[in-house]
Amino acid sequence: MTLVSAFTALALTYQLPKAHRSEHSSLIAKQENVGNQVSVKETQEFLDNLFKDEEEPEIDIYTQGWNSRSVNAYVGQEVPNSKAIDVSEFAMPVPGFITSPYGYRPRFGREHKGVDLKLHIGDTVRAAFDGRVRLTNFERKGYGYYVIVRHPNGLETVYGHLSKFLVKPDQYVKAGEPIALGGNTGRSTGPHLHFETRFMGYPINPQAIFDFANQTVHTDTYTFNKRTYKQARNFDPAAEKNHHMQYVQQAQKTRPAATATKAKKATASSYTVRKGDTLSKIAARNGITVRQLCKLNGIKTTTKLPAGKKLRLK
Repeated sequence: MTLVSAFTALALTYQLPKAHRSEHSSLIAKQENVGNQVSVKETQEFLDNLFKDEEEPEIDIYTQGWNSRSVNAYVGQEVPNSKAIDVSEFAMPVPGFITSPYGYRPRFGREHKGVDLKLHIGDTVRAAFDGRVRLTNFERKGYGYYVIVRHPNGLETVYGHLSKFLVKPDQYVKAGEPIALGGNTGRSTGPHLHFETRFMGYPINPQAIFDFANQTVHTDTYTFNKRTYKQARNFDPAAEKNHHMQYVQQAQKTRPAATATKAKKATASSYTVRKGDTLSKIAARNGITVRQLCKLNGIKTTTKLPAGKKLRLK
């Protein structure tokens, strides 16, 4: 017998110890096909659960209902019960006083979803906040010629009964920038601006945001609430009456000379405060925002302006 043959015979007769054979068999039995352990479906479910709490990207405010031809472009959308809205970068749409408030009108049997502000045909109407024009339209039995602007703060503002558009849909405008000329179109009994402030279709009482008598906002932040959005804030009849008288007196003084001074105002670099002036009135007349006016002159929105004080405009 050769050495190789002897070694082969020995290998064939050699047996593993009994305990080792048992462990080896158990180990092999527990090895399953990897295909039975991992599936595409289970992997996808795992990844979905892993990222389910991740914040969704912020909604583009210029996509929701953007192409709608309706005043309320948010029909069917989920609206939060409460929302804090920054209104600090504002401009008054017109300096006029309130001729008809927000609320139910028994005479017409319907809700008035904005306020009516006095103006003369051809007066400049300005954007209340920065934003993009969503719609310019005409409605014979309602708003007449009207403009809707959507703002980054979540609001939409509506300007109705206009005589002429100065902007086009999709155009970006700054607060205080002219967007139209006042008029008496549509369902209107006299020249005025119908002004609405809406949050996702809800018509907020503009007097909850704006203090029209003092031509400013009540606070830098307005909190929308589904229970209280129809309520005015700090309404002062005496202040409204005083604003009415001041507006009429000012109009009598300035309107005859308005055309002659138009070019001068456009290039003016300073302004001398007159009795009855407010920061908002001055800003509106000169095409800048209240915030810009304050920044240029190192003053606050609450600063009282003495007659004769000079303010920088540029």
